[in-house]
Amino acid sequence: MTKITLVGAGSTVFAQNILGDVLSNPELADSEIALFDIDEERLSTSEVMSRRIGSTLGLDKLRITATTNRREALEGADFVILMMQIGGYKPATVIDFEIPKKFGLRQTIADTLGIGGIFRALRTIPVVLDVARDMEELCPNALMMNYINPMAMISWAVQEKYPNLAYVGLCHSVQETAGHLAEVLNEDISAIDYTSAGINHVAFFSKFEKRLADGTREDLYPRLKAIAEAGKAPDGDKVRFEVLRQLGYFVTESSEHFSEYTPWFIKRGRTDLVDRFQVPLDEYIRRCEEQIAEWEVLKDELEDESRPLEVEKSNEYAAAIIHGMVTGTNHLIYGNLRNNGLISNLPNDAAVEVPCHVDRNGIQPIRVGAVPLQLAAVMRWQTNVQELTVAAALTGRRDHIYHAAMLDPHTAAELAPDEIRQLCDELIEAHGNFLPSYH
Repeated sequence: MTKITLVGAGSTVFAQNILGDVLSNPELADSEIALFDIDEERLSTSEVMSRRIGSTLGLDKLRITATTNRREALEGADFVILMMQIGGYKPATVIDFEIPKKFGLRQTIADTLGIGGIFRALRTIPVVLDVARDMEELCPNALMMNYINPMAMISWAVQEKYPNLAYVGLCHSVQETAGHLAEVLNEDISAIDYTSAGINHVAFFSKFEKRLADGTREDLYPRLKAIAEAGKAPDGDKVRFEVLRQLGYFVTESSEHFSEYTPWFIKRGRTDLVDRFQVPLDEYIRRCEEQIAEWEVLKDELEDESRPLEVEKSNEYAAAIIHGMVTGTNHLIYGNLRNNGLISNLPNDAAVEVPCHVDRNGIQPIRVGAVPLQLAAVMRWQTNVQELTVAAALTGRRDHIYHAAMLDPHTAAELAPDEIRQLCDELIEAHGNFLPSYH
């Protein structure tokens, strides 16, 4: 029996997607699903949802357990999937937005880079490392699959601290953006081959080609570049098409995300840029408010046995990884792993996102070589911040928090060094017990 543990299982919608994918595979029908969360109400709803998925699929041998004891959930696991948000929307995410706003520093998502990404990493990394420590004791052969942001910083820290732990960081930006570009070009994604490489949320497609009936391939980049040059980027995607126009390649994460990773699109007093590129300031705040408002309705729907529960497949990679490692079937995914030369012009210690084969031998990353120089330069902007943030988390050095924020492209473009230090000090105080102590 395969044991799959979900850490943060109170993220019910995401848990539903993952379990629907996993349990739709007949070879995994007799799995044990262990649900863990510190929120008993959400955990209870996720347990009901999980049992209903099993019932809908007719899985008589499926075993579901739910607990607020993390060690109990981890014991004997084969796969551990992380999906929690440390500090929650309130107070942590609100703090990440509101205090920087006092300094004139605006954000869109604040979960990957920027001052919000730095502080989300600082409160998340210690918890993930605690999970990794428990895994070494309770399920040393299990694979940790991390879905939480900031992906690159968490991946860097885990693989630095626990190099022998089987680990992969997972995201859906590559496959979702590929599907999005196919729609923009009015093409069938099943006929398109693509390759991407970089770091999470700052990876770029090196190849985007259509397979033709005569066996040849059409490079679709000229059509994408024509859209960018003509100023006809779809609404909501102006930033990425501008980046394509300037750098020559298309980035895999959304325009609202990428707009805050550089100094180019969000500037105080430049509402013309925000308007021209349709930058959705405070976007994540709005999303969270909407999701909270929808929670009670969703809870009632999931717990209502009289309502049919549809089990649909998502485009997440977790199920393919589990299926491949359990059955030996080969799958191709995009994973975040320690670089170690996979991308030759990025730091070896960094966490990079590259194509990977998966089978009974586990995650096998594919060496990419060098990425175009201008793309590597943009990525190194990010890895500088990531390295210093991870150093702060692993050493407890407060000055490295200042250093990380001072080198962040967007923060540095808006604030002077002393303002950045003051901002960091206020954020450290406001987050209180969600952060460890620093010296």
